[in-house]
Amino acid sequence: MFRHQGKSRTFKHNVQIAVVLSFVAGMVNASGFMAIQQLTTNVTGHFASLIHAATHADFQLAFVFFAYIFSFLLGSFSSGFLIEKFKVSKRLNVFVLPTLLEAFSLIVIALLGDILQSPSVHLIACLLLFAMGLQNSFVTKISNAVVRTTHLTGLFTDLGIELSQLFFQKSHPNRKSIGATIKLRIYIICFFFLGGLFAGWLYLKIQLQLNTLIVAAFILLASLFYDDLRFQIILTQRKYKQRRNQL
Repeated sequence: MFRHQGKSRTFKHNVQIAVVLSFVAGMVNASGFMAIQQLTTNVTGHFASLIHAATHADFQLAFVFFAYIFSFLLGSFSSGFLIEKFKVSKRLNVFVLPTLLEAFSLIVIALLGDILQSPSVHLIACLLLFAMGLQNSFVTKISNAVVRTTHLTGLFTDLGIELSQLFFQKSHPNRKSIGATIKLRIYIICFFFLGGLFAGWLYLKIQLQLNTLIVAAFILLASLFYDDLRFQIILTQRKYKQRRNQL
């Protein structure tokens, strides 16, 4: 799911990566809100807050929200830069590096919560937004903008449009394709919700607090390991078949 690109990428690959990353995004969204009372998977609300602070001449607060927005942008830039930098190498899966950097960022945030008695709310928010910028960028790149996992506004908009198209078969005859896209959107929404519930349970009931993000990081790393293991198994099977055919 992290390797296939272009024509080799299938609907199944998009569903797999959507399930994993939307679940992680849901965990980050819930954990961040419970820890610092800030939304940390998108910047729409922060942009409105920036404008509100600026119009009231509260430039210190305006700078805080600017830092939030810039952190998300920096994460997206970093992901895109790493992908472009290493895509010429045939030996390296370019999407591994942004995923590892996201997992590392989540672990660092959890450690800050453990080491510092009262870590900076703004620092935590910036790091979480950086991580979500990373994720949103590489999942957009790998799926050719089909999958978005860190915020749901556009997702619900697209879902509403596609559901409406089902009522007009003459102008939208390709119902199979529309149905597949709707299915993908529903997967993302459901697993974002489930990730949030799971994070809430870990944060409040198990009392992991920000250490909940370590679980999210583990899910990312486990998905990378699974993807690489599955790829190596497929390569081994192909080599075995080639050798057997040569005999």
